[in-house]
Amino acid sequence: MSSNKTAVVLGAGPGLGMSIAHRFGREGHRVALVSRSDARHGAYLASLAEAGVEAAAFTADVNDAARLAAVLDEIRARFGTIDVVYYGPAAMDGPMPGDIREAGPADVRAAMELLYPAVDAVANVLPGMVERGSGGLLFAGGLSSVVPMPSLGALAVMSAALRNYALTLNAGLADAGVYAGALTIGGLIERGDIHRAMTADPDRFGGIAVATLDPDGIADTAWDLFSKRDRPEAVCNALG
Repeated sequence: MSSNKTAVVLGAGPGLGMSIAHRFGREGHRVALVSRSDARHGAYLASLAEAGVEAAAFTADVNDAARLAAVLDEIRARFGTIDVVYYGPAAMDGPMPGDIREAGPADVRAAMELLYPAVDAVANVLPGMVERGSGGLLFAGGLSSVVPMPSLGALAVMSAALRNYALTLNAGLADAGVYAGALTIGGLIERGDIHRAMTADPDRFGGIAVATLDPDGIADTAWDLFSKRDRPEAVCNALG
């Protein structure tokens, strides 16, 4: 089944990250999982092996540019090429939402730190993709990039920047054989860490009810974007 292509999942977690890994693995890609901790790597790799997917796991905090570059080198040493990168890190300990009226320069700078690792990753892998005339870059972001959500504050600013980066890459790579696309997500992703935290302790989040999305469905959409290349963005929205 191997296509000798490698998909890298940056920010591999039990929700969308693993669904992306399984979806691209099902299409014959080898998979490299990258996450901040190796605590769950054994279970992730066992799940992929059971599905017949060749995979390896690596540990890096994407905010550490030097470590991220080293891991991408390790992946190339293991698999030869990096052909697809999915960028979707999310963490409970990142910048928290806040009223946009109270978002100052420091808040926006902190939120924008979530964007820079995506640029680091692209700078590392894109030259090889362009040289080969093939490849793909997929970025997961929030619905606040297209729908004003004042309660998300500075995070909405970063989300819009990430989306614009993906769409601008798509336009700039149109004649290079490399695809870039944005997955714009509105809703809580089932099986993910944030979903588990909210369902385990809803009072911590004000008892709010949030519409959920199936990560397998989003992963199908990601594969459609990458394989068909007929549009630069797909919106997965459960918020109405």
